[in-house]
Amino acid sequence: MIRRILSLVKKEFIHLKNDWWLPVFMIFGGALELLMIGWATSRPISNLPLMIWDQDKTAASRNLVISLDNTDIFDLLDPVESMTSIEDSMDRGDINAAVIIPQGYSEELSVPGGEPVIQAILNGAESIPAREAQRAFEGVIRDIGEKTTIKHLGLNPDELSGFDFSLRVWFNEALSEAYFTTPAELGLMLEFTILLFAALTFSREREFGTLEQLLVMPFTSLEIIIGKSIPVILVGMIDFSLMLGMVHFAFKVPIRGSLPLLFLLAFIYTIVELGKGMAISIFSKSQHQAFLLVFMIGMIDFMFTGYAAPVESMPQIIQYLANIIPAHHWLDILRGILLKGSGLMDILPSVIALLILGLIIVYFSFRYIRRALD
Repeated sequence: MIRRILSLVKKEFIHLKNDWWLPVFMIFGGALELLMIGWATSRPISNLPLMIWDQDKTAASRNLVISLDNTDIFDLLDPVESMTSIEDSMDRGDINAAVIIPQGYSEELSVPGGEPVIQAILNGAESIPAREAQRAFEGVIRDIGEKTTIKHLGLNPDELSGFDFSLRVWFNEALSEAYFTTPAELGLMLEFTILLFAALTFSREREFGTLEQLLVMPFTSLEIIIGKSIPVILVGMIDFSLMLGMVHFAFKVPIRGSLPLLFLLAFIYTIVELGKGMAISIFSKSQHQAFLLVFMIGMIDFMFTGYAAPVESMPQIIQYLANIIPAHHWLDILRGILLKGSGLMDILPSVIALLILGLIIVYFSFRYIRRALD
């Protein structure tokens, strides 16, 4: 039996040698996408084009402009003298935000009981930069408001310095976006790699007309499944190792937990996605159909992983559905081991859920595959 399985594995690697672009795409395609997405999303938002119409032209208004510039969020453009310029620039998408400082701002700011007003306009078509710009505006205005209040009360700012608070961030001390995006991207790229590679195993044989030849050979259906699974597992684990190294060394994401435990659970997750991929392969009539099914299933999984939006903020029914998606539990495991240094007992609920889902998926998938082959 082992000799027959090894001969099937050898046959699969000969296929890979002839179609060399496939393993290259599987291994390096996901890694390159991880590198590009990680580099693009891990950088803090800055240099948002900001246009200012200063109608007041006083020291107070200039102080407001300098405070906005010092946030390092905005890239101040040349001052404008009309609302039309702001509207035209906003319509063309040339700016993300605009500030209008009305005449009399300084006077209202300097007198007790005054009501200084400024108008901030955000480009809501790009919600993430708009939200970051809003935080910057609120921080600057809050700081100016506190200083103005203290001045009007005639207090010494040094006398108020006794109150302080201690803020401690666990697991991501610098609040780096890379700590969230790159582990999530790693988990998703691993899923797509395994699903796609596994989905092409039988669909490629059917499209090339060699599946019937394989079935008449003296191989049992179990031997065929194992022989075709081994190359997928090897490529998947190599790809995972490469992407994990990239996440750690290129984006400085720590590996605080047990590396052997992480690879063991990655192997289990590979088996789970392998079962889904091979079932797709048997169902598909061509490689093109297999590609489409993989992307459809992969995008459904993507919505339930919490990568695009937190699962906790979704409707309750969606949260229940997320519990039957293996990728959802895999990302919890991945982030727990990498960022929190979690041990097996800490992530035990996610591990148990992954094992239960894996047993169900693998059992029904392999049963379906063996029935189709027999």
